[in-house]
Amino acid sequence: MKNMSKRKRLEAAIAGEPVDRLPVALWRHWPGDDQDAAALAAAHLKWQADYDWDLVKVGPASSYSVVDWGLQDRWLGHIEGTRETTQRPVSSPADWETLRPLDPTQGMLAEQIKALRLVGEGLRGQAPFIATIFSPLSMAKHLAGNDIVLSHLRHSPDALHRGLATMTESILRFIDAARATGIDGIYYAVQHAAYPLLSRDEFDAFGRAYDQRVLASVADLWCADLWCNVVHLHGKSVMFDKVADYPMAFLNWHDRDTGISLAEGLAHMRPAASGGVSQWTLHQEGPAAALNEIQDARAQTGDRRLLLGTGCVIMTTTPLRNIRALREAV
Repeated sequence: MKNMSKRKRLEAAIAGEPVDRLPVALWRHWPGDDQDAAALAAAHLKWQADYDWDLVKVGPASSYSVVDWGLQDRWLGHIEGTRETTQRPVSSPADWETLRPLDPTQGMLAEQIKALRLVGEGLRGQAPFIATIFSPLSMAKHLAGNDIVLSHLRHSPDALHRGLATMTESILRFIDAARATGIDGIYYAVQHAAYPLLSRDEFDAFGRAYDQRVLASVADLWCADLWCNVVHLHGKSVMFDKVADYPMAFLNWHDRDTGISLAEGLAHMRPAASGGVSQWTLHQEGPAAALNEIQDARAQTGDRRLLLGTGCVIMTTTPLRNIRALREAV
């Protein structure tokens, strides 16, 4: 068990077996750099060189998967690194039906595939890396805004379903292209399994049904190369049980903000957990509060079935000494 490789350490955590030390990883957005493949790859490679994480999540702009349908946005300095949308291509139910599956060899999708390839080449097999994928319903939110999506969901469901089917096909094509870059899995972001945004039946029909199709493509017996899939459950009032049975290696959720602790979550799911520290706790002036949460997370899990990190992306302004303290804690 001594001096495990990063992959062996993560595999042991996934299996609930002892580890030589607790695996750890943080991820963030890279505003500005996320618009250029070489710059985005360089940012991740330096991030890895500085902190030696056990897993590298390649973090594109949240809108990368829909820009090629005509969405326009810009970064205005948000500390999370997210971009502000300036033009959405979908407003009417009929607009969903005009969408066609995107080609991952063209436009922004091609830029992201190039970034993944450059990250893989730079890591040289020394650390696993995964590609970020947003669920079809999350993509719909970017294309139209949540208010319009929810209106269409309830008043023009057939049109929205056709749009979601197109987005699902685009995701599957992108994952196929990403696999050729050597990724070890995907980071699949689910943003609508939350109250009161949707009812449970609405999430089943418009979220879970499409999530299952995407995740089946990376979890069947023919996808042994994608062994480190992470599902991110976003939000505070979440439908935990609706996502906890998804096929994945790790479930990442806001364990410090949802009222669903690591211990409680692990008791109700098969995968390992990713989290333990609030991104806002890590964003404080000093590391003391984050170190307390790390100690508590380790006590809850006994260093089993845990990838230590935060419940969501860290802020771009997170103090570096806090990041160092989290890394050095293990």
